[in-house]
Amino acid sequence: MTVSTRTAHSGFWQRWLARRLPAAREHTLTHKGIFILPTGFGVFWLLLVLLLFLFGTNYQNNLVIGLAMLMASIFNTCLIFGYRNLAGLTIKGHWPAQVYAGETLAMPIQLESSHASWQVGLNYPKNRIAEITRITDSAVEVLVPVRHTQRGRMNPGRVRISSCYPMGLCRAWSHLDMAMSPLVFAKPEKPDDKRSYMDFHGNDDVNGGNQLNGVDEFSGLRDYIRGESLKQVAWKQLAQGRGMLTKQFEQPQGEAIWLVLPGADTELEKRLSALSYLVEYFSRDQHLFGLELNGEQVAPGADESHRLACQEAIALYGENA
Repeated sequence: MTVSTRTAHSGFWQRWLARRLPAAREHTLTHKGIFILPTGFGVFWLLLVLLLFLFGTNYQNNLVIGLAMLMASIFNTCLIFGYRNLAGLTIKGHWPAQVYAGETLAMPIQLESSHASWQVGLNYPKNRIAEITRITDSAVEVLVPVRHTQRGRMNPGRVRISSCYPMGLCRAWSHLDMAMSPLVFAKPEKPDDKRSYMDFHGNDDVNGGNQLNGVDEFSGLRDYIRGESLKQVAWKQLAQGRGMLTKQFEQPQGEAIWLVLPGADTELEKRLSALSYLVEYFSRDQHLFGLELNGEQVAPGADESHRLACQEAIALYGENA
């Protein structure tokens, strides 16, 4: 089979699945979405049934014919139990935690069943299987791994839910689209020259945008935290019976640092990885900074939402170009 033929068959299979099992954040498996075929062991079992039946009829041996019928009925029973094991299973997708390119993304999937389901495995294409021994009406959450090396919006494909219960003769499975395209951030890599990625707007002090507690202006009082320096205890208020309080001081904020993308389009991913590193670096130290990517700006900030906004802008850079 040529590559083009395989691609055509794969495209037809995906279109057929999209019509039969549309994308959704929640699925409940029914006969419409469950497929069953014999495993390798099951094919060997059926061949043995056929061989025994031919042997029994040729030599008119009722005992051998009876054994063949018994094995055929066991196979049929496994078909029924294999289908029933997945039927009624409810699968819900949840958004995963943040991940960087090159890391393994853990997709949280919640499962519950109207009856006990056994030995169920879940996996995305070309990724290892996450196995669950037993599923009941109490929701069970499993983290299904997805390895992804590229930044940007990721399409993990359809998750495969399968089981060879009860005897491994048949495999029942389904392919479900959980309607989730998580964002993969650029891999943080420390740049050789950090200053080439910074624009201070005329201020060469890299700490100019640092939001740190200072000693310039008195801003108020707060409850004393054990272990803090006694130099900042409000002794006058303590003498008045108001309890242990700490004086708070702050210094004015300097100019914000702007992170920019230097150079031409060569080694773009390396430079974006450097920006990702600097976003993490300044966020960890609570520096006030903004981000500018080819005219698009993320206003200066220093909180967690600002960090995520900057990482999202870097991850999606050039995606719609």
